[in-house]
Amino acid sequence: MALRFDARDVSGFKFLFSLAIMYGLMSLLVHSVIYMKFIEPLGIDAPLDRFSEARAIEHVRVLSHEIDGRQEGRPGLREAAWYIKAQLERVKERAGANIRIEVEENVVGGSFNMMFLGHSISSAYRNHTNILMRISSVDSQETDPSVLMNAHFDSPLGSPGAGDCGSCVASMLEIARLTIDSGWVPPRPIILLFNGAEEVFLLGAHGFMRTHKWRDSIGASINVEASGTGGLDLVCQSGPGSWPSSVYAQSAIYPMAHSAAQDVFPVIPGDTDYRMFSQDYGSIPSLDIIFLLGGYYYHTSYDTVDRLLPGSMQARGDNLYSTVKAFAKSPKLKNAHERESLGVSDEYSDEGAVFFDYLTWLMIFYPRRIAVVLHSIPITIFLIIPFLLRLLNSGLCCCFATFYDFVKGMILHATGIMMAIIFPVIFSILRLLFSSYGMNWFANPFLAFIMFTPISLIGLLIPRIVIHVFPLSQDVSVLKTSKEALSDEARFWGAFGFYASLTLAYLIAGLSGGFLTFFISISMLLAWISFYLSFKFCGHQSVRSTVFYVMPLIPCLTYSVYFGGFLVQFLIEKMGMMGSLPPPYGYFIPDIVVAAIVGFVTGWCVGPLISICGNWLARSSILKFLLHLSVIALALSSQFFPYSTDAPKRVVFQHTFVTADANQVVDSSYDLSVVDSNSLLFLFKYAPEVARELHIGPEFSFETAKMSNKRTFMVLYPVTFLFSRSLKFPARSDEVLKQYTHFPQLYTNKPQTMSRDGSRRVYLELSLGSLEEVWVTVLNITGPLSSWSFADNKLPAPEISEGGPPSYICRLTGSSHENWTFWLEAGNSGELRVDVAVLDQVLVDEAKKLKRLFPPWADVTAYSSFLSSYVF
Repeated sequence: MALRFDARDVSGFKFLFSLAIMYGLMSLLVHSVIYMKFIEPLGIDAPLDRFSEARAIEHVRVLSHEIDGRQEGRPGLREAAWYIKAQLERVKERAGANIRIEVEENVVGGSFNMMFLGHSISSAYRNHTNILMRISSVDSQETDPSVLMNAHFDSPLGSPGAGDCGSCVASMLEIARLTIDSGWVPPRPIILLFNGAEEVFLLGAHGFMRTHKWRDSIGASINVEASGTGGLDLVCQSGPGSWPSSVYAQSAIYPMAHSAAQDVFPVIPGDTDYRMFSQDYGSIPSLDIIFLLGGYYYHTSYDTVDRLLPGSMQARGDNLYSTVKAFAKSPKLKNAHERESLGVSDEYSDEGAVFFDYLTWLMIFYPRRIAVVLHSIPITIFLIIPFLLRLLNSGLCCCFATFYDFVKGMILHATGIMMAIIFPVIFSILRLLFSSYGMNWFANPFLAFIMFTPISLIGLLIPRIVIHVFPLSQDVSVLKTSKEALSDEARFWGAFGFYASLTLAYLIAGLSGGFLTFFISISMLLAWISFYLSFKFCGHQSVRSTVFYVMPLIPCLTYSVYFGGFLVQFLIEKMGMMGSLPPPYGYFIPDIVVAAIVGFVTGWCVGPLISICGNWLARSSILKFLLHLSVIALALSSQFFPYSTDAPKRVVFQHTFVTADANQVVDSSYDLSVVDSNSLLFLFKYAPEVARELHIGPEFSFETAKMSNKRTFMVLYPVTFLFSRSLKFPARSDEVLKQYTHFPQLYTNKPQTMSRDGSRRVYLELSLGSLEEVWVTVLNITGPLSSWSFADNKLPAPEISEGGPPSYICRLTGSSHENWTFWLEAGNSGELRVDVAVLDQVLVDEAKKLKRLFPPWADVTAYSSFLSSYVF
């Protein structure tokens, strides 16, 4: 059947393809920016007064490859501490007579309560090592306000930790060398904290803030983190107050910061040492700077030095060094005593400052008091523009009719944005109903854009198609203006009012992301002026006048592609670790979320054009073309496998041993779980060697399988809430009996005591037996617990899981030949039950064999867990 196009269709397709080219060029520019393609890394022979990525990478190579494992409980963690200290001592030897260098090894311990991933837990720790360097002038004092830089050198379970956080440590080592070799004498002391216990829930930073002599001297801190292997090194959190972000805005060479990140960071599962410095224990003005791309490898065995994105560490190093110098020179740098005495008098102490970079080329910063004025301008214009346009010539009634039309235009634009989100969601659900697995876009992010962008554009254009003739309330004969011109006017000011209203909503909510819609509003205003002036030269609905409208929007649209494209890529990379939700809806959630975000970003990037450009795009032929494109993309997507070695599926493999005393194993099992929507059945289908080893036949299903409950994975609490439909398989226990002479055991070490109020105190001792590489021990205590010896005798809020009794969770970390001793106090004569889970990183040979059978596209975090229960 031949397709018939009229002249308007041809013009519409030409305009569509022109926009596609424009957005394609923007995307290429954005890709080069967020992946640091424009940064030239300096080599190993770079001048000594410059930060060198190559020199920093040599440190990463040693930490992540030459040292075998930097996890808590493994010998490699101690080796890493020795290496860092040796490098700092070498730098110290080169220091001149006008500079003082102090290098310390600090062993910390303590206990405290905290909220982590939304759950209340207590942590007790001992023998964690921090390495510190203090660089100052020879006449500096201990109490002089100082600048702290922090990075952790421990790595997560099963990961070499090149990105997280070998790259952070390496950057700080290179900055230490650069400070000395450049001859710069800091006007205020610089403290470099290499902490050895972040992955076990921020313990190294806590130990420093609670015990170290320099803690009260800190006037500003920079926490250097990694949630990937490079890309944008984003300021994700800044505070308290806006002074830290102000300093960064003025000093960063390649600024990468969005105050909008602070609006969403609290809802992301995860945490950093930033909270220890700026929130929980110091109220220190701080920055939290994090590598955000390369998240496929985050906390996996693929986090290796060859995965680091070139140019990322160079940009980070240049930024950090410049920012540290700016902090050290700032007259606003105050120690804890000075901050307390000054209160909130600082000029930049206000919360809610707005800041954002434009493609890392420049950074815009303004405090909240200015944001209140600026972000109120668009809504003010929207409210008064009907009166400015009509009052003098047409009277008050016409003004209200015009305003009513603008409101209708706003409703239509909002409807288009909503449809741009809803249509991709519907298509994602339909695709999954006919597909054997989801998340095809995970290893192939371009699929998400190909599948969901065309259908999102259809949703965006639907209101324009359905309501082809705008329902004007104004009297065309009175205004002596064409109906088409009045319709375009109403649609434009309606869209403008939509973004102005969102800007006001951000402002009222106290959020800092209003700059996004403010930028769009102001750009649309400039575009309308350009469009209006082009009328007399080009005509109202000519291609040229439309081009005059688009051109002033290009900087804003480029920024939208930059922010939106980064958001989609970041989200796709993180969907592989966001958790496995239970059926029947859990299977659909990741695809729905990605479809909705792509739809939102599409509406955001194209929405400002629709009010004027919709004249050319709202054609049935174009909608049919976009629909066909969507269907073809959805069909082709089924040919792509969701995972690869560059985007691995995360698998948790726990070899569980249930013990009854120090040398008896009651039960042994392999417990498996995944943390995305493609279940273990998917894994067994595409990993047949694993299925054979576990004796899984073709009839295997969740209905017939033995399930693992969350208590089985107690050693990972609270990460266990990311698991669902975990499976248990029988395993032999003879090998572990040969490997260990003693298993963990909890027992009383002296008689219990009774108080007059009826409470009783039980004195306990925990032996970890002959386990070799213990990462953590978790205690789950139920019963009438009223106090304990941890956390200054304060209990955390109780946790309730799977309908069980209230539980008090305590994590114990830190290697030692000594046993843990503590007491528990019961409020009455009722029994106290203590469940003990110990994570050992050593596997028996049979478990190692099973782990090796997993395909390369699956990253397996494997460990042994020893479970035992006691009643006192």
